[in-house]
Amino acid sequence: MSSGDAVLTVRLVRSFEHRNFQPVVFHNVDLHQSVREFITFVRKDVSTRVGLPPPFKKFGYDTMKIIHQAHGAKTNELVMSLEEDEKLLLKEDLSLKAAGVAHETELAFFRNEDYQKFKSNPKTSW
Repeated sequence: MSSGDAVLTVRLVRSFEHRNFQPVVFHNVDLHQSVREFITFVRKDVSTRVGLPPPFKKFGYDTMKIIHQAHGAKTNELVMSLEEDEKLLLKEDLSLKAAGVAHETELAFFRNEDYQKFKSNPKTSW
């Protein structure tokens, strides 16, 4: 499989507290592009994607984190794990591949400020 054949699922997280997220699938992703380039691409795609509710299109996403790798264990958290940030948060200057992203990886895309707030007090409303 070439690096342009990767399929990634990006979970757009609007609210950790209310467990409000929307998954979006991206095909033919080049894993040699930088995380910064992929974030820019996802923001542009999401803002014009047909069928995506407007609140998800205009949200201020700024951070990506690996949620799940293919054939790996999944977290019990409904939105994403609050653990292992140093390993799973994607650094913008690395390539996707160097950051640990592979074919069929699931990523969360969220606002870091909201994540840090939720992480300090992980209570959910339902």
